[in-house]
Amino acid sequence: MNFRFKALEKALSHEPVPVNTISSKISEYYGQNVFDKEMMRSTLSADIYEQLMKTIEKGSRMEPHVAEAVASAMRSWAIDKGATHYTHWFQPLTGATAEKHDSFFEPGSDGRGIEKFKGSALVQQEPDASSFPSGGIRNTFEARGYTAWDPTSPAFLMENGSAKTLCIPTVFVSYTSEALDYKTPLLKTLAFIDKAATLVCQELFDKNVTQVKASLGIEQEYFLIDRAIYQSRPDLVMAGRTVFGHAPAKGQQLDDHYFGSIPTRVHNYMVELEMEAHKLGIPIRTRHNEVAPRQFELAPMFEEANLAVDHNQLLMDLMDKVAERHNFKVLLHEKPFANVNGSGKHNNWSLITSTGKNLLAPSSKAKENLQFLTFFVNTIKAVHEYNGLLRASIASESNDFRLGANEAPPAIVSAFIGSQMTKVLNELEKNSTIEIEKGDNMYMKLGINKIPPILLDNTDRNRTSPFAFTGNKFEFRAVGSSANSASAMIVLNAIVGQQLLRFKADVDKLTSKGEKKEMAVIKVLRRYIKESKDIRFEGNGYSDEWIAEAERRGLTNIKNTPEALDEYLTDKAKKLFVDNKLFTEVELEARQEIRLENYIMRVQIESRIIGDLSQNHIIPAVLRYQHQLVKGLNGMKNIGLELEGSVAYETVTEISTHLNTVKTLVRGMIEARKAANKIENTREKAIYYKDIREQYFSQIRYHVDKLEFLVDDSMWPLAKYREILF
Repeated sequence: MNFRFKALEKALSHEPVPVNTISSKISEYYGQNVFDKEMMRSTLSADIYEQLMKTIEKGSRMEPHVAEAVASAMRSWAIDKGATHYTHWFQPLTGATAEKHDSFFEPGSDGRGIEKFKGSALVQQEPDASSFPSGGIRNTFEARGYTAWDPTSPAFLMENGSAKTLCIPTVFVSYTSEALDYKTPLLKTLAFIDKAATLVCQELFDKNVTQVKASLGIEQEYFLIDRAIYQSRPDLVMAGRTVFGHAPAKGQQLDDHYFGSIPTRVHNYMVELEMEAHKLGIPIRTRHNEVAPRQFELAPMFEEANLAVDHNQLLMDLMDKVAERHNFKVLLHEKPFANVNGSGKHNNWSLITSTGKNLLAPSSKAKENLQFLTFFVNTIKAVHEYNGLLRASIASESNDFRLGANEAPPAIVSAFIGSQMTKVLNELEKNSTIEIEKGDNMYMKLGINKIPPILLDNTDRNRTSPFAFTGNKFEFRAVGSSANSASAMIVLNAIVGQQLLRFKADVDKLTSKGEKKEMAVIKVLRRYIKESKDIRFEGNGYSDEWIAEAERRGLTNIKNTPEALDEYLTDKAKKLFVDNKLFTEVELEARQEIRLENYIMRVQIESRIIGDLSQNHIIPAVLRYQHQLVKGLNGMKNIGLELEGSVAYETVTEISTHLNTVKTLVRGMIEARKAANKIENTREKAIYYKDIREQYFSQIRYHVDKLEFLVDDSMWPLAKYREILF
């Protein structure tokens, strides 16, 4: 029995794992492993708590005595819950999270021990930075890097078996102060858009607004397959996707999996995952089957963007840990299987004021609706101005497989706003007084001359759009399922913040000349609507017609990561990031270098696994089957049967053709890889690897998949799609 059948036998033996729920009411255990504001309030003195809140909410400097008091309370809370270690939990540019555990225990001079945790250990640590990606910022022999506590994201307890560790969310910077993580620039852009949006609100609409926070809800799609089958596929283990696999007779064409009854094994996994997530204060509310077989989705409530990103990173780690207990493996690759839908991570983004107003939600009040239009139009204008940079923000080797693959948004960034909002903007652009016909929903008069009414829930959804308005938020649908959402949110926060500052300056120019404030706002919005019209598209983003139309409009359509990443180093991007002190030029260059290196390594790994599977698994198995056929042909010849035209003869001939082609292509791919590895310039090397993938990967796959269809099922070495997915 080959490894494939052993894996299938093991998979078939896996029964649903029972889950012991803590309580029937989530509210009774929600956040029990989080040192949140309520826990701080109950464990800190009123004075210390007030000073800590100033740091969290206003960015005030934290005094050493406050840090000591918080550390003491945090230690006691964690130890009471069974924690023995603590760690600074950070998000380096690997895309994953990182942690180095230290014990609370310290030996004393009397030979006994004591549990300690000082304020200095809470606020700052020094993990080794030499082996994390730095893009040239740090040399290998320069190891210093610093993690610093982010008090806006609460500490939490991570359970791993019987062990518990206190995790403290932190930023991660180099010895020379450059950001080496995702969180540092995310926090900078959140402060930037807060400042810009608050300025616009205070001076044009509502003086009571003292802060604007970016809100984010991250929907997470994923595949869940049996762990034994996963382990039998070296390509899944090494590359996260299947490099080979003939399409099964049944895929997703019947749409019978989508929103269907959740299988018991999967349901039990989801129940435990949600329970563990709720203990960590991750507000998951939705679970369901997605379109592809074995594909699922979960979605949380909206949170402040920094916390939402932290929670999503934590959730991806938690998903795999829980899956292991249920004999599953979570696949977060954007396209683990050919010919079925890939997975994304829809980022639902909005702006919330300190007064509780969603700036992207229409209102029944006239002035609030002008405010809504201001932020709505400026967001669209920002997307138009920086569409290439948004595309770069979601670029990765794995997401390249998904974008434009007829189940995900195309690589062309466009904005869908729906028919009603299109009509509103068109009427505003024309300065018309024409009323929109009243339908089943309630229209709301803006109440300002020459502005048409606005409809609540005014859009349908367009799943082919990468950036869609969905009634009270924008949904950035093109983010990959394995990505750190901070990458996309850094760019979105920065471009909208920049655009709001430009808007304020444009309005000020008109008011300085005597124009009334409301009419100045309307005139600027009208101009922006005209200038950004090319980014708006309401049709089918999958169509060939849209590709041609987008090119005519001058929109970027970059289908590969190495070229997409060029956008980070344009003069326009540098001006945005450097002038606003969101990145230094060195940090920008480093990030491009890191992502190019990551692209190269991932394509290189895929190339190697394609070569390994082809030469060490596929070809030997096919040759054994071919040998059996040849023996059969010799037997036919010995009894005088005609060989040519027989099934065996034609099969042997067809197999030989595919085998020879696979061998030739693999040799060519290996030689091309050797040539690529001699290139020193990182971008040129990435482009060369991109060409290798385009030239060889799909061709080799085509012939291997044909062989899978020809070879005796009992001799094929790799688990087949029908076995993995069904």
